[in-house]
Parts: sequence; C-alpha cells; structure tokens
Amino acid sequence: MATGVDQAVGSSLVLFSLLLFTYYSVWVIILPFVEGDHVLHQYFLPREYSVILPGIAAVTLLLCVGAFIALIMWKNRKPKKVD
Repeated sequence: MATGVDQAVGSSLVLFSLLLFTYYSVWVIILPFVEGDHVLHQYFLPREYSVILPGIAAVTLLLCVGAFIALIMWKNRKPKKVD
C-alpha cells in the first residue's frame, strides 16, 4: 500500500499535470479567438512559444530517455571472452 507521502506526491503531480494541460489548452485552443487587446492575453506568452516550448520539452525528454537506455545498456554489458 502507498503511504500518505506517496499519495500526497502523486496527487500533487496529477494536479500539476491537470493545471498545465488546462493552461496549454486555453492558450492554444481558446486564445486565438479572443481579441488581442483583451485582458486574458496578459497571462499567456506569445503564440510562437506554444510550438517552441513543447518541441524543446520533447527533444529534452527524448535525450533523457536515450541517455538512460544507453546507461543501462552500458552497465549490463558482458565482458568479451578472450580465447
């Protein structure tokens, strides 16, 4: 069973993900239909970043996963037998 700390960390991660998804969805889906001088635009970055930031996050994630796989493969390699 999960301890109280584990549940709190898990709940906070789910809440953070939900807030991030909602923020990004409003930024990408709703904001283009709102006039440029509306107050809502003050809380969001320019639209160009809606493509740049997820791209950077995807590249960083792929690099980290690749580095992790390379590290695991390097640690689990078998030494060559010398005849």
